[in-house]
Amino acid sequence: MRALLHEKQLAGHRAVVVGAQVSGQAAAMLLAELGASVLLLDRNPDALVPACREDLLSRGIELAFGPHAPEHFQGAKLVVLSPGVPVAKLAGLLAVCPDAQVVSELELASWFTEEPILAVTGTNGKTTTTSLIGHILEQAGKRVFVGGNIGTPLSRHLLMNPPADIVVLEVSSFQLQNVQSFHPKVAALLNFSANHLDYHADIEEYLTAKLKVFARMTQDDLAIQPLDMKDELEKRTFTKARRVYFTASSRFPDNKLPGIHNKANMEAAWLACKAFGVTEDQAVRAVASFKPLAHRIEPLGEKGGVLFVDDSKATTMEAMRAAIESFDRPVRLLAGGVFKGGNFKELRPLIMSKVVQIGLFGASREIFEEAWADTIPLFWEPTLEAAVTRLYREAHTGDVILLSPATSSFDLYANYKERGKDFARIMAGLPSDKESIQ
Repeated sequence: MRALLHEKQLAGHRAVVVGAQVSGQAAAMLLAELGASVLLLDRNPDALVPACREDLLSRGIELAFGPHAPEHFQGAKLVVLSPGVPVAKLAGLLAVCPDAQVVSELELASWFTEEPILAVTGTNGKTTTTSLIGHILEQAGKRVFVGGNIGTPLSRHLLMNPPADIVVLEVSSFQLQNVQSFHPKVAALLNFSANHLDYHADIEEYLTAKLKVFARMTQDDLAIQPLDMKDELEKRTFTKARRVYFTASSRFPDNKLPGIHNKANMEAAWLACKAFGVTEDQAVRAVASFKPLAHRIEPLGEKGGVLFVDDSKATTMEAMRAAIESFDRPVRLLAGGVFKGGNFKELRPLIMSKVVQIGLFGASREIFEEAWADTIPLFWEPTLEAAVTRLYREAHTGDVILLSPATSSFDLYANYKERGKDFARIMAGLPSDKESIQ
């Protein structure tokens, strides 16, 4: 067991974990390892597969499914919220344990983390940039753990992995909203735009949550922030860390990451790695060998002279903007899904200059039509397959069919990955001869 973890550390403490997905399971296991009496809650009766259920029960973790009730929280000293579980929705239930500390899994795990933490947040590009940072550090000979909001939760890292030289974490506003002492050595805010307004009360609450990544940093730490936000951020007092600002550069000419936004992300990644002793030559070589992640402006190949690009991870308007700006070829855009916020009329100039046709599918039809109907040819189909087929039939050689929905996938798919996989399946089933499509 690690130096900061002691078997009886939380003996006599009752802890409640809300949400039984990956981070909730990891938090419950960590708490049980520390000797707490743990109850893991989830509204979904099918939240756990049998193997996970058995593992948790074998660790002495109590499970409860279905609607939450006041008795679940009675006597709790610690309440750990999984990402996406807002405190406001539990206010009435938490009233029965007014002295309980309410934190995120990220906050809980950070209490027992000895390694220096490098944290990455922002509205778009977090996963790619976090993965790139991990790749650069590894290529420079560092032992690195990459996780947090992607892959492995920090709590599971503490339980399962040997210590690393550097812990690299993607952190979301959901996680950050419930942190109090989380203290990265280096933290980067990549960008900021309207998102998750179905969760946060307003855009100010969303920004405040993002900026909490810097709140506990000291003058010995480094805060990396976007140059285009400098005027706004300099007005705010939210950190004591040394600040540096970044923008897109030509520092990494050999790379496989398209678009001006990725040039900015590479610069942020370099500044973060530089703080841990990585040289520019090491970073240049590592960036050149980094392979883009799936579903992020990912070229799937050409068919009938038309390039298909999967950007299903684009769940915000700004991510869509970045994807469209990445191409010099005519774009036929696929958009639709569960609206998360943003004024799509702001994209009208870009749409009119880069996009030749829009195929809407699934939910939020009225939002896109109201924003763009009088700009370029636009249609709606109930399914992604119907929309892709129609765009392909009407496309010309040299066009790009770009899936960049600017929405979450939950109207038609379990997640953005399933949406992207279905796009690839649809492409594979299309004939090379467009004229044969009925």
